[in-house]
Amino acid sequence: MDITYLGHSSFRIKFREAYLVTDPYNPKSVGIKYSKTSSEIVTISHDHEDHNFTDLITDTRKIVDGPGEYEILGISIIGIGVYHDDKKGELRGRNIIYIIEADGLRLVHLGDLGHRLSEDVIDQLGTVDVLMIPVGGFYTIGSSEATDIVRDIEPSITIPMHYKVEGINSEIFGKLDTVDSFLKEIAITIEKVEKLSIKANELGDEQKVVVFERK
Repeated sequence: MDITYLGHSSFRIKFREAYLVTDPYNPKSVGIKYSKTSSEIVTISHDHEDHNFTDLITDTRKIVDGPGEYEILGISIIGIGVYHDDKKGELRGRNIIYIIEADGLRLVHLGDLGHRLSEDVIDQLGTVDVLMIPVGGFYTIGSSEATDIVRDIEPSITIPMHYKVEGINSEIFGKLDTVDSFLKEIAITIEKVEKLSIKANELGDEQKVVVFERK
């Protein structure tokens, strides 16, 4: 399995049977380039244009945008309904966590999670190989909450997302924190990559955080 970071909360994941893209965004809104790409499956965590912009995704066979269980092209997807804020959705509505399983690996994409996870949700997530977690705060959980969630879930690989980067639209996302606060707080091995390749039988016992360097 190969993971490429497209920016913000969007990743393109290459499985043996298909491609999957998470949370494609409108580059005019976010301020970061988003190139047209192909993917048979697209997951959308919530209906905001920095997470639901499918116009630049081609060859799509299925868009998953709600809770439930899905089996698509050999890829298992489970959507769990949570919230975009810590007031049960009163401020920003609902958010979907996706559990994605294929090629012997279990990935979890937390979308724009805005609160700590209940024990019931953590139990549903189970053993997680790759966790994609927002860390920028303001619209989502910040570095402290993200650190606690990583410690609760204990994934093999943690990938931070949804944080301030150079070029991001400062009017909308200027209050986001950079990834550095999370990296200091989490205090585990950090690896910087342009693309991540993973095989189920090569995952070690040591946890690590993977930060993508955009070209």
